Amino acid sequence: MPIPSASYSITMRLQLDDDPRAIGRVTTAVGDAGAAVTAVDIVESRGASMTVDLTANTTDGDHAEKVAAAVDGIEGVAVRKKSDRTFLLHIGGKIAVRPKVSVRNRDDLSMAYTPGVARVCQAIADNPEDARRLTIKRNTIAVVTDGSAVLGLGNIGAAAAMPVMEGKAVLFKEFAGVDAWPVCLDTQDTEEIIRIVEAIAPAYGGINLEDIAAPRCFEIERRLSERLDIPVFHDDQHGTAVVTLGALSNALRLTGKRLDQARVVLTGIGAAGVAIIRILHAQGVGEILACDRKGVLNRHREDLDESKAWVAEHTNPDDKGGGVQEALEGADVFIGVSGPNILEPSDLRVMADDAIVFALANPIPEVDPSGARDHAAVVATGRSDEPNQINNVLAFPGIFRGALDAGAHTITDRMNVAAAMAIAGMVGDEELRPNYIVPSVFNTGVVEAVAEAIAAAAREDPPAEASEPATGDEPVAAV
Repeated sequence: MPIPSASYSITMRLQLDDDPRAIGRVTTAVGDAGAAVTAVDIVESRGASMTVDLTANTTDGDHAEKVAAAVDGIEGVAVRKKSDRTFLLHIGGKIAVRPKVSVRNRDDLSMAYTPGVARVCQAIADNPEDARRLTIKRNTIAVVTDGSAVLGLGNIGAAAAMPVMEGKAVLFKEFAGVDAWPVCLDTQDTEEIIRIVEAIAPAYGGINLEDIAAPRCFEIERRLSERLDIPVFHDDQHGTAVVTLGALSNALRLTGKRLDQARVVLTGIGAAGVAIIRILHAQGVGEILACDRKGVLNRHREDLDESKAWVAEHTNPDDKGGGVQEALEGADVFIGVSGPNILEPSDLRVMADDAIVFALANPIPEVDPSGARDHAAVVATGRSDEPNQINNVLAFPGIFRGALDAGAHTITDRMNVAAAMAIAGMVGDEELRPNYIVPSVFNTGVVEAVAEAIAAAAREDPPAEASEPATGDEPVAAV
């Protein structure tokens, strides 16, 4: 049975008879219904009744309804109201704009706006680079999506993608002090997306592309990176690849294996899969077999698009065929960025000793993590309720923090590898365990380490140019 999660947390306002055992009967019923009580608050006690707010984690919407019905069926208990806490959190959106300066009198107004602001405008017109110093550009990025590949929901459109983009903006600010704003485009035309992002770019210090479907996302990122003088980063590709490389480096260190000798099987040749293959290939991985729904990619396949053709050309040196089960024989590493339950735990028995399994499909991994641990030395997932979560939040806040601080014009392969090694370095030899190969997303040192690594790599990688740090009086914040 799925584990109750805060994602489906509910608060029920209950009217209870004046019975000292009533609360106990309610919490027992909630537990028997498979939910987890997280809080009980007495709102009011008056006369022969008591008002109580009970909060519980459930597994999904249907389960929440069943839990409420179970409570409402208890004699002497009435559910007056049931609220979904996740929806409550999103009411009115999750972000807002606040001024950094006060306008309290005529002098403030004349400097912040007319006529004084005209002098600043002219300075930027004379030297456009001053926009990084004199405007929000120095610390602001756009989180751009077309809504075509949102989480596991697919092509749900720009408006429905907004809550995810708002959430991304919250993480940028809370973890790295970066101001981010959602830009949800009501078009899925490649040329139009490129044109729009080019047009809005002067206001931003970086572009984070988010939830844009493959293969369109590759072309959009490539061309924007060529045309703009600010970093363009597709997090679904490179954020996932960076954290995967960092985690894999530690897993290999733990098992005494080397990347240049490792045999890797990867399923899912979308944005994340291609980026992982590219970064592993650049780091000299021993061998990769990449699999899509039709099996192992090889140079004889005639059904491959441009990105898959590149993968086939740079992997599978022996031009093997077959399916993922055949590919796993003797493999040191399995990385899944595909879909749920494509493997049984027993399928992993053919892998090499001390195998490493990264089953990253979310919310349901490619193979059951518990069963996978019977056959693998290290198991990682994309889930927050499992150890070794491969979570992009370990990467993207620090990557943009470092890029903005360095005044970088692009994010290079060198910078991505530096970020991965910084993440790996946050887990020392004395801490490294099969269930601890990546640091916690709430480790406040991660953003700082990644940002420093990115800034250092940016200054080594032309055409990055140093500028004043973007943070200034805004320290890095953590949740």
